[in-house]
Amino acid sequence: MDQYPDIEKLKSIASQVRRDIVRMVHGAQSGHPGGSLGCTDYLVALYFHIMKHDKGFNPDAQNEDVFFLSNGHISPVFYSVLARSGYFDVKELATFRKMGTRLQGHPATEEGLPGIRIASGSLGQGLSVAIGTALTKKLNGDTSTVFALMGDGELQEGQVWEAAMFAASNKVDNLIAAVDFNGQQIDGPTSEVNDMGDLKAKWEAFGWTVIEANGNQMEDIVSNLKLAKSLSKKEKPVLILMTTEMGAGVDFMEGTHKWHGIAPNDEDLEKALAQLEETLGDY
Repeated sequence: MDQYPDIEKLKSIASQVRRDIVRMVHGAQSGHPGGSLGCTDYLVALYFHIMKHDKGFNPDAQNEDVFFLSNGHISPVFYSVLARSGYFDVKELATFRKMGTRLQGHPATEEGLPGIRIASGSLGQGLSVAIGTALTKKLNGDTSTVFALMGDGELQEGQVWEAAMFAASNKVDNLIAAVDFNGQQIDGPTSEVNDMGDLKAKWEAFGWTVIEANGNQMEDIVSNLKLAKSLSKKEKPVLILMTTEMGAGVDFMEGTHKWHGIAPNDEDLEKALAQLEETLGDY
């Protein structure tokens, strides 16, 4: 991890990742662009600055930080970030959701895609896996950190809160979880589908240290990820409540659940790409 990040470089990478997302989903005419675009800045900050990780991909992840994507339907952003950080050839992004691909709609392990540690997308399970991995690192004397990302609609799953209680009760303090707090899910606004109330107060009541961050402002998400690391290893798990816009970076996709799982057509793609600078070269 670099001590002083080049914020403009991170923003440049994020622009390319957003191009990858809309092109991948358009190419397959299937996928989830909205949440992927909203979480781009977080994942770019994590993989290109915050985490200590090895693109050679050791499944045991000894002495390196680990990330788990719980809301696996936002696989386009995960695949793009993995490819752009060197886990596999970026040209493979063109196979997203195609027959025989390693880039399934939801990440899966049987294809052996580097960077994918669990099959995810069956919502509610990622935090539990992250806790298990964090406890294993403690048993092994490994001082690395485990990161996990969940969606806010996903918090309607009871297993999340069982895991949250367990983590606090067992002082799993080498864990930093984040919630993509965009207020949208597949059926509409989370406040209308199943309002979860004051999430900050809930997580604090469950025994976590909670940080609030702007997930679509690179400087803010970088500084809060660093803050989270400074607050970890102090007998409490840490949660970043990360406010984002679904569809961030593409104006006509922002702020609505419409683009949760809808692919852009040719015209939509052209409009989206016009707003996103090509910085690393399209695949």
